[in-house]
This record gives sequence, C-alpha cells and structure tokens, in this order.
Amino acid sequence: MAAVSTPLAAPETVRAERRAAAVSAAGPASALAPSVTLPLRFVLTGFLSLLAGMALLVARPDLLAEYHYNQYVVAATHLFVLGFLGSIVMGATYQLVPVALEARLFSERLARWQYAFHLVGFTGMVWMFWRWDLKQVGHFGSVFAVGVALFVYNVARTLRRAPRWSVVATGIASALAWLSLTVLAGLIIAAAKCTYDSTETLRPSNPLWAMLKGLEALAGWVHRFDALGVMHAHAHLGVVGFFVMMIMAVSYKLLPMFALGELQSERRAAWSIRLLNVGLAGLFLALVWRSAWKFGAALVLVAAVVLYLLEVRAILRARRRRVLDWGLRYYLTAAGVLGLLALLGLVLSWPGLPVTMFTAQLETVYGWLGIVGVVSFTVLGFLYKIVPFLVWYHRYSPEVGRAKVPAMADLYSARLQVMGYWLFLAGLAGTAVGAAVGAAWLARLGAAVLLGSLAVFAMNLGLMLRHFFQPQITPLRPPAGAGAQPT
Repeated sequence: MAAVSTPLAAPETVRAERRAAAVSAAGPASALAPSVTLPLRFVLTGFLSLLAGMALLVARPDLLAEYHYNQYVVAATHLFVLGFLGSIVMGATYQLVPVALEARLFSERLARWQYAFHLVGFTGMVWMFWRWDLKQVGHFGSVFAVGVALFVYNVARTLRRAPRWSVVATGIASALAWLSLTVLAGLIIAAAKCTYDSTETLRPSNPLWAMLKGLEALAGWVHRFDALGVMHAHAHLGVVGFFVMMIMAVSYKLLPMFALGELQSERRAAWSIRLLNVGLAGLFLALVWRSAWKFGAALVLVAAVVLYLLEVRAILRARRRRVLDWGLRYYLTAAGVLGLLALLGLVLSWPGLPVTMFTAQLETVYGWLGIVGVVSFTVLGFLYKIVPFLVWYHRYSPEVGRAKVPAMADLYSARLQVMGYWLFLAGLAGTAVGAAVGAAWLARLGAAVLLGSLAVFAMNLGLMLRHFFQPQITPLRPPAGAGAQPT
C-alpha cells in the first residue's frame, strides 16, 4: 500500500523541489541573483531613456552636428549616460555581480531605495540642465549622489562576501571608485558654476552661511582650471572609469561563460585593469591642467585596451562553442569599436594637433562612439543574454521536468535581433559621419535609423516580457498505460 502524503509538509516539499529544479536548470550561481523585478525595473527605465534620447536627436540633429559645449548637449549627454547607461548597468550589476562573484547581493531593499533616488535624481538633472538652472542641477545631483552612495555601498558589501578575490572583483571595485569620483567631480563642477550673492545677505550666525561660503571658496578654486578641460576630465571618469571598466571586468567572467571557454591569462587580464586605472588617473590630471602628458596617459590607456582585446581573442580561440550567437556578436563588434576609439583618442591627445572646426567635431565623434558605439552596443548585446535569462529563470525553471517549456532562445525573434544589429551599425556610421562633417541632415538620418533599430529591439523586448506575464507551459503527457496513483 502506498504511503499516505502529509498535507502539512507538502507545500514546503513542493517549494523545495521547485527551487532545486530551478538551480539545476540554470546553474547554482543563478540562485544567488536577486529578485527578477529588481534588475528589470532598471532595464526598462534605461531603455525608455534611450528611446527618449534618440528621439531627441532625430528632432534636434544639431546636437551632434554642432560643437558639443552647450546646455542642450550637456542635458542630452546626461540623459544617455545617467538615464540609459547608468540605469541599465546598475540593474545588470545587481543581477550579474552576485553570479560573477558567487556571492549573494548584500541588500535588495537598499537597491530598491537606490532606484527611487536614481530616478528622481537623473530626471531632475536632465531637466535642469536643459533649462540651465545649475543651482537646481546641484540639488537633483545631490539626490542622484545619494542613490550612487547606496549602490556603491551595496555592491562593495557584496564584494566582501566573495569567496575569493579575482581580477573580476578588482575591476568591479575600481569601477565603483571611479563612479564615486565622477559624481563628486560633477557636484563640484555644478557648485562652481553657481552664483553665491546670497552670502552677502545672510548673517554669519545663519547655519547656511558657512555652507555657502564653503561652496563659494570651492567655486573660486575650480575656476583656476580650464572649464573645457574639467568637463572632459569629468566625462572620462564616468565613461572610461565606470562603464568601460565595468564592461572589461564583467566580460572576463561572462564571455567564458557564454562562449563555453575559460580565462586564458589572469595575469594579462589583471594588467589590463591596472593599466586602465593608471592611464585614467594620469589622463584626468592632464586634462584638468591642460598638460602635454595627456598623450602619455593616452598611450597607457591604449595599452590597457590592447591587452583586453588580446585576452578576448584568446578566450574566443579556446572556446568550445563554435557558433557565436548574435548577443555575443553585438558585444564583439563593440569591442572592435573600442579598439578604433582608442586610436582616435590617441590622435586627439597629440599635443601638436591643430585646433580646427574639424578636430573639434572629432571630439564629438569620439564621445558619441564611446557612449553609443562601445557602451550602448555592449549593453544591448548583453541584454539579449540577461533579459531572456531573467524571464526564463523566473517563469520556466521551476517547471523543468514537469512540463514542456520553451528554450531561452525561443523567447525572442532571432530575425529581429539580426535586423536590429545591422540597423544599429548603419545608424552609428551615419551619425558619426554626420557629426564629423557637421551635416545635420546626415546626423538626423543616422539617428532615425538608430531609432528604428531600437524599435526592433523594443519588439523583441516585448516578446520576452510577454513570457513573463503569459508563460507558455504545456503539461507533459503521462506515459501510455499509466493509471491513477493510489494515495
């Protein structure tokens, strides 16, 4: 006679079995990842910001075709960098870092609070940059800085939980340090551009008097440096120090995972991280002081990129998965653009380079390729790996072995993915050439093509998320002749 089931123990048993099935299906490290809704809210916020930014460029192509130092370009840049890239990279960090480090995220609650500060902070900053109300930029920037502080603290505490320190952990820690310095530098720049006439109307006994006097003294100190050099230094801290560093560090874990390979030289990978840190520190100081040592610092950064690309090549040559999916092709194309961008940066850092309208526009091309060609293209490629995994793991992994479920590759259209890839490349080329020659019509055409590629990605994103809300689960048929089981 069959054993009688115990109703009180059944729910716990079922939950344990489903958890075990999920872990065995997606890998033990996946169980360390946070709730699926946490990274998804960052991803959706970032993608909406990207759509808004690209639509803005279609409406205002002069933002690319004209010189980049004006309030509207600054506002659009922060929409791309903070709204799009910042949102998605932070959300992806919450998902990937626990997996890469094999350590559970320190606090999901802190991450949810950080999202609120992040959303209010960057939207307010973009709006106030567009109005050029720098006092309010500083206020919203302070809100954003609180969110960054929560993010850095959360990920740093997660790093401490890692069972062993690796080159990946070193790169992530470096990225967090550069992010902190980027936000601090941004707040200082905003404070330096404000006026402090109100200090004359306040009495020294007023608590605000000392703070405003301190900000006024800070503004006077910052004004000793070249304004354009300070802005370029701030931009490199964020894009190279946080985004490129994070991409390099995490890809040393993800590329072997996705391509079924291994890190080939931890020493080479570690030196790429070290050189990127040293080169960026030198470049920051050289830009602020307008020093000819800028070229030397650029050489160190180029050496870091070369070592990184050599390690990527070595991993790919030793991989066991011979056919690369299109998500990895997005990332590898962005890595190629990074190599070309390093050479362009070397040219722009040459001390004897003449200052002409063309070389000034090349600076715009350099920034555009860095933000869109390298970081954005990498992010879109990795989203084709991250979002299907999040949806599949949440909706289908508990059903493995119990029902027929779709594979991760079935959650989106490969045809749309390929179409989006080529549209993105064509749009990137069009906007880069349009910016280089100052042709607003070509910049608009390229931005429109890029917007089309994002519309294609949005269609695929909708297909992925449809499985989240409407999972397609088909019960397995019982074996022929099987009858009811006794209880």
